[in-house]
Amino acid sequence: QVQLVESGGGLVQPGGSLRLSCAASGTIFRLYAMGWYRQAPGKQRELVAVSTSGGSPNYADSVKGRFTISRDNAKNTVYLQMNNLKPEDTAVYSCNAHRSTWPAGDYWGQGTQVTVSS
Repeated sequence: QVQLVESGGGLVQPGGSLRLSCAASGTIFRLYAMGWYRQAPGKQRELVAVSTSGGSPNYADSVKGRFTISRDNAKNTVYLQMNNLKPEDTAVYSCNAHRSTWPAGDYWGQGTQVTVSS
């Protein structure tokens, strides 16, 4: 059973920073691509950032230069450092682990709320 547990969400003023964490258990963490997604009220879920199993990052255009994804395979944890937050970043942020080949799987955390407001 794979479990992903996010933490680090909260309320922050525009221009502020937050760091989200996602701790994984029950799988070979280093084999999985790890991604952060977000869903705002009334909108579809969108990919924010992904770290391949090799550690290469990719970002949505809307967060490039402001967000940084990183992973610590020794701690089975992926992070999302969010700087210069904007009100439009307000959403539920969810962690995803994905692998297409054995041991294949697609797993989600429960999500953590990020609210950017003055």
